[in-house]
Amino acid sequence: MRRLSVLTVTVLLLTGAALPPSASAQSPHTHQHSFGNAEKWAQVFDDPDRDAWQKPHEVIQALKLKPDAVIADIGSGTGYFSARFANMVPQGKVYGVDTEPDMVKYLAERAKREGLKNITALLAKPGDPGLPEKTDLIIYVDVYHHVDHRVDYFRRLQNSLRPGGRLAIIDFRMDAPNGPPKAARIAPEQVKAELQRAGYLLDEEHGFLPNQYFLVFRPGTH
Repeated sequence: MRRLSVLTVTVLLLTGAALPPSASAQSPHTHQHSFGNAEKWAQVFDDPDRDAWQKPHEVIQALKLKPDAVIADIGSGTGYFSARFANMVPQGKVYGVDTEPDMVKYLAERAKREGLKNITALLAKPGDPGLPEKTDLIIYVDVYHHVDHRVDYFRRLQNSLRPGGRLAIIDFRMDAPNGPPKAARIAPEQVKAELQRAGYLLDEEHGFLPNQYFLVFRPGTH
């Protein structure tokens, strides 16, 4: 999976240059770089300036979640979305899933600190989120372009959705002025084609995010 190098991000931090939004996205698995310093990355991932372009409240409203929904936030990082989901589904559950142990530890501590008893931080294996139960929503924010063998991966993921469950994908548009390098981006048309091959049907497409596409799928027929 591709990711900004730690060296690149460090240089940006030291020089005061603006971090591209990909650095303030969720924290998916990376084979090459360490994102183990969760305290440091929390300053990036949870920067209040992110709210202006990520529009988390609008995203959650658009998903029309029931108060008892079970949600899996894959690549949850320090819990930017997980904590917000937990507040919005007080009778539900939120699984914040990451492959970086320090991120999982950080999220568990954050949930305890903020009194979010309905968050469970999970350490996943690459290629397998390891969800302990079926969910109403599985969401990938700025993570889809990191997933390997996507068709097979998302086909298997259907087993983790309840009847009527949905899969949400948010990632950077090809023409966004910021985000990961254009060579690393995946066009929404490709996402739709891959997920159709994996057995999903496009349910909704939202256009209110300035830099990202926002697609919602349901399992269909293979």
